[in-house]
Amino acid sequence: MQESFLKYLQYEKRYSKHTLTSYKLDLGQLEEFVAQNSPELNIQEANHSLLRGWIVSLVESGIQPKSINRKIASLRSYYKFLLRQGHIKKDPTVKIKVLKTSKKLPQFVNEAEMNLLLDSCDFSDDFIGMRDRLIMELLYGTGIRLSELITLKTQDVHLQNRTIKVLGKRNKERVIPFSASLEKVIKQYLQLKKFSFSIDELPNLIVTDKGEPCYPMFIYRVVKKYLNLFTTIDKRSPHVLRHTFATHLLNKGADLNAVKDLLGHTSLAATQVYTHNSLEKLKSVFDQAHPKA
Repeated sequence: MQESFLKYLQYEKRYSKHTLTSYKLDLGQLEEFVAQNSPELNIQEANHSLLRGWIVSLVESGIQPKSINRKIASLRSYYKFLLRQGHIKKDPTVKIKVLKTSKKLPQFVNEAEMNLLLDSCDFSDDFIGMRDRLIMELLYGTGIRLSELITLKTQDVHLQNRTIKVLGKRNKERVIPFSASLEKVIKQYLQLKKFSFSIDELPNLIVTDKGEPCYPMFIYRVVKKYLNLFTTIDKRSPHVLRHTFATHLLNKGADLNAVKDLLGHTSLAATQVYTHNSLEKLKSVFDQAHPKA
């Protein structure tokens, strides 16, 4: 039944490969626990008590509550699927509650540091330097995810109307506008890309030094290299630039629903986390400007 469940997630729910791998690992871990503690059962026959025992064992092993909650979400999806398919008569996850987690605000680069990076950083004039600049500018200028950047095709960049077409989670497409300054960077990059490689058309927009499609660790290294020069925040990853994009837009008064659409969030709740950073900025402005503050 696990294979049927994973196919359901892949073809009907359109979950990403990364998510499918996580679900498969979670169910595999549960299967091991059931085999050790109730060998006469399989996970399809697991009851509430057995599932709760697994969760307790995860807590005792020191796994973070956020990670455990993700595993609980995997269980709920799996047993709801079994219930709909008529393989079980009762959902054993009904009374299982998620763990309390401490809410952390998304880290972001402040505007002064971001402007300094893009305006003053000594990017080289060759293909590599322009490619690195484009990576930084695209992530910050459009808020796209790492996976979306890697799969972005040259044909999805429309210079005439300054938009990119992005294939997001669950294969949902969205169109994101970009600035005139980013348009110039893209044009320069495309010229250098064509000059640097004998192949007329490399389908992926962002490529490695050898003209091959980029991969996650490659983008991580580029982003960390340049963020290290201009910011002291703890996290220096591609996702931080996505956080920075959203936070700066909201700080400038952008509509929350518009930011939600630009980020490709399915619900407003996922976007609202950035309003906390904006509120902190508003409080700071109030404290500095209001005579009674």
